[in-house]
Amino acid sequence: MERGASPPGVSLLRPASSRVSSLSDALGHRQGLRRDGRPRPSKRSAAHQALGPQGQEPQVILSVVIITHNEEANIGRTLASVQPLVAGGKGEIIVVDSGSTDRTVEIAKSFGAKVFVEEWKGYAAQKNSAIDKAAEDWILSLDADEELGPGLAGEVYAAMHGRLDFDSIEGDSLEVIEKVMAAGEAEERGRTASSVGFWIPRKNFFLGRWIQHGGFWPDPKLRLFRKGTARFEKRLVHEDAKLIEGISGKLKHALLHHSYPTLSDYIEHMNRYSSLGAEMAVAEGRRGFSLFNIVVRPLATFSYNYFFRLGFLDGREGLLLHLYHAVYVSWKYSKAWELPRNEEPT
Repeated sequence: MERGASPPGVSLLRPASSRVSSLSDALGHRQGLRRDGRPRPSKRSAAHQALGPQGQEPQVILSVVIITHNEEANIGRTLASVQPLVAGGKGEIIVVDSGSTDRTVEIAKSFGAKVFVEEWKGYAAQKNSAIDKAAEDWILSLDADEELGPGLAGEVYAAMHGRLDFDSIEGDSLEVIEKVMAAGEAEERGRTASSVGFWIPRKNFFLGRWIQHGGFWPDPKLRLFRKGTARFEKRLVHEDAKLIEGISGKLKHALLHHSYPTLSDYIEHMNRYSSLGAEMAVAEGRRGFSLFNIVVRPLATFSYNYFFRLGFLDGREGLLLHLYHAVYVSWKYSKAWELPRNEEPT
């Protein structure tokens, strides 16, 4: 991607029904011969069985879960990207909102999402609450500022059905889903069929630029998993989903993370995250004033990510990102020193 370029935009408020028709309408019915010249046994091959009895709509198997708070600038783009997976009754969208005062809830409902309004319980608890509301066999957990990149929807579909070699997936989402359906005669790959969770690489964008170095790529996240097999770990910040049981696989196509479009957004987020990180540091016993943590550690973090992990290759955006990330580290340990002082009786 060229420097400073953003991923393709998506109309926020197009009705779901106008974007994607049912899977059978989009793909059509496949007929013909096998590669060895023998006729296929039936129009309803193994792939078409996903459509249900007598060619009905495919069985609903996926719940997309998202937590939100004042995300009107992002949520439409996110929900538009998952339509190939949920439109036409193939899946559901669960949104747990913590009292948005903008149009987040309105936009989510326009995409057919089931919206639940709950008090803020923390990132992990809020995401686990969304997971608990999911009704389907598979869960795709997304942040409100993420979207499925080209090809990822089809790869998610393939992973859930365990029937495509991920290395062969190319093209946009509907094209990939078509390949999945056409591959119904192929044998299932053991590593795919036995996996209960999948790691998805994530492209992080900072000031509109994809950050490819400094430890920010491929940034794999466990976001697709069978219900009951994973939970978000109880951390105040930087929470990740962890498998409770079973084994995981890896997907090839990426999530697009529109994390910080402006410096103001980044500074605001890092101020909040450093406060949460300070609470975690205090809970781990890091309470005193530490010159190492407040000065040396941030400098070492910047040097390691910017020079040794080639962060300088991401241009001006990379410089600012790693510089302010080092400031975040200093803030975190400074606040960890400050917190116990504020709690002491005067």
